[in-house]
Amino acid sequence: MTNKHVTPLPLETPGAVTTFYAYEGGPARNALLVAMALQLAGDAAQAPVLIIDWDLESPSLHAYTDYQDGADTGDAPALAPGLVEYFSALRDELRRQCATRSDDAEALADAALDAVDWREHVQRADGRRPLYLMRAGRFDDSYAARAGRLDWHALFDACPALPRRFAARMARHFRHVLVACRAGRSPAVSVCTTLVPDRIVGLFTPAPGSLDGLEGVVQRAIDYRCTHEDEQRPLLLYPVACAADGARSDPGQRWRRGDSAQGKMGYQARLEALLRDAYGMGRLRLDSWFDELQLPLSEALAIAGPGADRRALARPAACLLSWFTQGSFPWHSLAEIKLRRAVARARADAASGAPAAAGLAASLERLGVLCQHEGRSGEAGELLDESLALRRAALGEDHHESRAGLRALAGLHAASGRLLDARHGYELLIQGCARSAGAEHPETLAARSRLACVLGRLGEGERALALHEQVVAACERLWGEAGAATLDSLEALAVTLGGQSEFDRARIVYERVLDGRRRQQGTEHEDTLRCAQRLAQVLGETGDLGNARRLLEAVLRARERHDGLDAASTQQVREALADILDAQGDIAAVRRIQEARAWTRERHHPPEQQPRESLVPPAADALQHQLAQLQDLIDRRSPVEARALADRLRHAVLRRGVAHPLRKRGRKMIEQVYLQDGDKDAVLAFKEDLLSSLEGALGQGGAR
Repeated sequence: MTNKHVTPLPLETPGAVTTFYAYEGGPARNALLVAMALQLAGDAAQAPVLIIDWDLESPSLHAYTDYQDGADTGDAPALAPGLVEYFSALRDELRRQCATRSDDAEALADAALDAVDWREHVQRADGRRPLYLMRAGRFDDSYAARAGRLDWHALFDACPALPRRFAARMARHFRHVLVACRAGRSPAVSVCTTLVPDRIVGLFTPAPGSLDGLEGVVQRAIDYRCTHEDEQRPLLLYPVACAADGARSDPGQRWRRGDSAQGKMGYQARLEALLRDAYGMGRLRLDSWFDELQLPLSEALAIAGPGADRRALARPAACLLSWFTQGSFPWHSLAEIKLRRAVARARADAASGAPAAAGLAASLERLGVLCQHEGRSGEAGELLDESLALRRAALGEDHHESRAGLRALAGLHAASGRLLDARHGYELLIQGCARSAGAEHPETLAARSRLACVLGRLGEGERALALHEQVVAACERLWGEAGAATLDSLEALAVTLGGQSEFDRARIVYERVLDGRRRQQGTEHEDTLRCAQRLAQVLGETGDLGNARRLLEAVLRARERHDGLDAASTQQVREALADILDAQGDIAAVRRIQEARAWTRERHHPPEQQPRESLVPPAADALQHQLAQLQDLIDRRSPVEARALADRLRHAVLRRGVAHPLRKRGRKMIEQVYLQDGDKDAVLAFKEDLLSSLEGALGQGGAR
């Protein structure tokens, strides 16, 4: 067979080698591999592409490409040499090399690869795109015997570097090398999954053992690379869930999310645990990945053979390629990947002299907001800073887009506890809004309301409340008592009142806002639920535990229905409700919530990291996080912000149900802040409150 068409030149930068593994074997694996290969080869930036059939016992990848290279010359494609012949020739060459030289494994492997031309074992697989195929081998009467004689153990012992250097050689000529690997635990599988790839696309199904098989393959590959110095390279896993009809086959998401009634963990939590352990990451979620990517097996089976529908898996293949082409991690959301791509394009346009500042600034801001939402405040700050600088340079400080960037940055500072930076940002924003839009424009009033909230957190209560009242009065005059801006300003006032421990006044304002939001926006609108939760917390502070419980139970039902059982917003409501139930002494109800939280933790964290018997009490996670923020402020010598946070935490530390070690730690930190501030009266008052809370707990314990 002629191979005159196989002429890919060396690339400036090497490509990537990806192994496709499926516990059940071929059809779905081959279908997805070929669907991705066709799309990659059709993109000039991702071509050329080589696909390799390493499933020597059940070779079938060639059946998924209908291009008959050599048909015009009369050559039979089935008689073309492939992987078996190539590695057999390498084996023979290694024997000759070992007899005449004593180089190290790297040099020995390169010498053998130089002596055996890989081009003679590769054929073109598509007539329109630069897609190439290395078959499993020459399919004649002796194929099975020749494949059986290929001893991978002996080949590895003769030259351990050969598989890795082979992969590197192919990556020098092909942007993507896609390898179809057989299932099981044979030496050939170990070569494909451990020694060859930069990435693994692992397919699994609901069948017993399928996910176990994938986990085992990945874990063995990682363990080997971590313990062998020559093989310490990164390995990226892309797990693909396969069901008969895709996501429609799991309507209740029991396979994905798990089933608490049966004590079964879902595949998402298991894979998150595997990746967290492999990459040493504390926070890692695959929600976006599995929301977007589900492989329907019914469509995968339609892509093989002559006349097959090559578009059957076009959508799932394109979806996976959104992550795959740039080597993005599967725990990055699709929204983040698209934004990073937009940022990269805008930077390239700007570097070429095109006017791209506006588009780059907008993409940077959206990416910064997304990072903030995912808890990466440091990266978010850098992105928002750059976006704001670009807008100010191109548009001026008072342009509405510059003001929007400043508002986002000030909001980030407020959320991350950098209150002085937030204050400065909101003051600049108010000045810019007043100059451009007027003192009573909605944007100006909203900025003043946010500034008042920051002032309240900084301990400037009187000034904060006065500013709140000015904003509320202006909103009522301009838009009436039930206007959206009026309700927003009133809720901000209530937040500050609660922070000042003026719970009775805060309750009155929250009740007014909640009534207005229910009538204007609906009982389960996001703003309504947020306001109801805040009101419930104030009711708990004032001792109205019954009404607080009823409100939180209603909010929890709505959150579970709209946001899902595992959403962060749902978990926050559960924690708040558990706090109220604990104060009521309803131990059985608290236990039920703890068990629900335990199940959620087991689904999203490795059992060895979060054992059931060491679960923290309700609301302890939030308190621990806030105390960590306080310690950070103390270490950074930010006395103003530290004092404001300490004032807010003193009531939380003294609540019933807080574990003694956590209470002790919080007490010491709060006293430290007060002493550093020179406020001995605050220290004395805090100690009196602590004594009162202990006496109350003893009295209630005796009454029981």
